[in-house]
Amino acid sequence: MSVARRRAPWLAGLTGLYLFWSLAPVLIAVLFSFNAGRSRTEWQGFSFQWYYGEPDRSVWADQALQTALVHTFRLGVLVTLIAVPLGTLMALGLDRWRGRLPTGASFLVMLSFVLPEILLAISLLFVATAVNEVLATPVRLGTLGQVIGLVTFQLSYPVIIVRARLLTIGHHYEEAAVDLGASPIESLRRVLLPLAWPAILASAVLVFADVIDDFVLVRYLSGGSTTEPVSVKIYNTARAAPTPALNAVATLVLVASLLAVLLGYLAYRRMTRGEDTRTVGIDAFTGEA
Repeated sequence: MSVARRRAPWLAGLTGLYLFWSLAPVLIAVLFSFNAGRSRTEWQGFSFQWYYGEPDRSVWADQALQTALVHTFRLGVLVTLIAVPLGTLMALGLDRWRGRLPTGASFLVMLSFVLPEILLAISLLFVATAVNEVLATPVRLGTLGQVIGLVTFQLSYPVIIVRARLLTIGHHYEEAAVDLGASPIESLRRVLLPLAWPAILASAVLVFADVIDDFVLVRYLSGGSTTEPVSVKIYNTARAAPTPALNAVATLVLVASLLAVLLGYLAYRRMTRGEDTRTVGIDAFTGEA
């Protein structure tokens, strides 16, 4: 490792430059959420007033910002509770199903993983508006439509991550359980699912973090101000001389996302304790290993 670093020091410099370029705007936005004045460009002192001190414009006092914040976390929880179990079941089916049909299903999963989000958003918007005038579909503008769209878009994450875990586990644990007298359902519940829990947890964390940061789908399927999450609220008010309260609500979403990833990673490390240490790093947690 040290030899490689000595031979290519520009790689470390390039990585550091990229991290600085990508993180600096975020850190500046977080910093100005603690600004004592109304300016979002000129530092006027440190204060928590935009979180709870300002009587009218703080996150604590502004009903619109609270509604956006609550709706953001509501979408994150609902989509995670729906997409992860469905994705896990689909991963189990694809792992054990053989033939052309499951091969086509696997291709569709990968296709949805790389499908442009804007394309799916426009298609669902068309279904929620024009198609509903002819056929009654469950897709509606508002929370229901947002949940359906986000589940459709996020389903590929648990399918890919859990299936990768199942491929590393193999079938010998289930076969041993069946040989010892367990039924297929019992071997699935008592053997396979506990072994797959780290991947299920990792996919849940990634889905939640991605949903609360989503913009395209939730904006196109929003049914009004009450169903606008924080990302859409920031977009709609960014050009209207907003106060640092907008930075504050964005910071709260960022902190929630980081906490979810951190707690999920710690739980993942605990669940995979005793496995090969080379396979339980952050790359394995995010599905890159």
